[in-house]
Amino acid sequence: MSSLVQKVAPSFACQAVMADGSFQEVKLEDYRGKYVMLFFYPLDFTFVCPTEIIAFSDANAEFAKRGVQLLSCSIDSHFTHLAWRQRARSEGGLGDIAYPMLADLNRQIGEAYGVLTDGGVALRGSFLIDKDGVVRHQVVNDLPLGRSVDEALRMVDALQYFEKNGEVCPANWKQGSLTIKPDPQSSREYFEKANLQTAG
Repeated sequence: MSSLVQKVAPSFACQAVMADGSFQEVKLEDYRGKYVMLFFYPLDFTFVCPTEIIAFSDANAEFAKRGVQLLSCSIDSHFTHLAWRQRARSEGGLGDIAYPMLADLNRQIGEAYGVLTDGGVALRGSFLIDKDGVVRHQVVNDLPLGRSVDEALRMVDALQYFEKNGEVCPANWKQGSLTIKPDPQSSREYFEKANLQTAG
């Protein structure tokens, strides 16, 4: 699987279950001018998947505050997505979900993003797409490994900080932490401060 980072995100159009439970055709271009966090999961009515879908939904306000549109995607139909939403969470269902759930029945979206397994389901791929439609971050987990919503938010924060300030974000960076001016001389400021913090 080749990386899509720094490339224009593959376009798509598909049926989706919207946050209000209605059916609608969704196109990636609908969200141009916003950030998009597109995340794939294998199948509806499975085990790790609802924990991720619900965790992203619970954090939707945090993503929205940053101008990010969440979109989930699997090979199931929009009818199956709706049925899963209508089942109570205590019974393995989803309940209300705050973002569109995309139906990739023909597997074209998963194929375009390079996340399909040989068995035809999607790996747990996440793609952060910027306002110009360019992929800036991607991560792909194997089927048993659930993702971190906090890490997804951290990546959004890091990208937006860089876009606003032109400074790059080191390992484990969080909002309020030290950043690096990306040139040989100015970058020394970061390393000097970081060493002082470590020594202190």
